[in-house]
Amino acid sequence: MKSKNQHVVPHKGGWAVKSAGSEKATSVHSTQQSAIDAARSIAKNQGTELLVHGRNGQIRAKDSHGKDPYPPEG
Repeated sequence: MKSKNQHVVPHKGGWAVKSAGSEKATSVHSTQQSAIDAARSIAKNQGTELLVHGRNGQIRAKDSHGKDPYPPEG
């Protein structure tokens, strides 16, 4: 099974961690930072991307924990 990227998104009264394509939250947190910490732990464990969304829903930060080529291509 392929691991999915982890998203930190606004949620009722707080922030949620969701796997890409999932409707259900993996976890819900009162602060964005605690949601980021939880999502980063999952992303590191699975070797996937962490995407942090702002209150408006747009992606404001990305952090890769996958197999990035080094040195970067192009």
